[in-house]
Amino acid sequence: MPTYASDRHALGISDRSGAAYKKRDMRKEWTGALVGKDEWEAKQPQLNAPKIAADPQALRDARPDRTEPAVEVLLERNPFRSGSSGSAVITVTQPGHGRSTGDTVRFRTVLPFDGFTEAVIESSGGFSITKVNDDRYTFTASSGTATTGNLDGGGEIATAGPVTLSA
Repeated sequence: MPTYASDRHALGISDRSGAAYKKRDMRKEWTGALVGKDEWEAKQPQLNAPKIAADPQALRDARPDRTEPAVEVLLERNPFRSGSSGSAVITVTQPGHGRSTGDTVRFRTVLPFDGFTEAVIESSGGFSITKVNDDRYTFTASSGTATTGNLDGGGEIATAGPVTLSA
């Protein structure tokens, strides 16, 4: 095993300044550099990254099978368009409606237009719809037909929702 000489009288050269110091008065920094006592700097705390735990991924007592209740939706201004003259089919514009063919929809606060009365469109039983695309669907009015045809109407505060909501 090797033996080392005593550093009692030995000199060391600072890695930072190049100045000579007594070897026993020198200190090693966190970077590994050997420096004089007056040149020594502690490691900055910002350089030590804090330990961060992983984000939790699950919720205790989660209820993923719950569905939100159906609600009434305010439609755009004049969302109804009558079919051709003499037709009982009405097209409803409701962007992103999320409905499917066969769903039942009830309309409320509708103004009469093109031969369809308020009472007909606001039928308490609602209407079975046929999906045209993601923004439109059609239904057939229970009575009455379009007098002029291809007219927009229904007013500014018409709503669409499930039949089960109370009026």
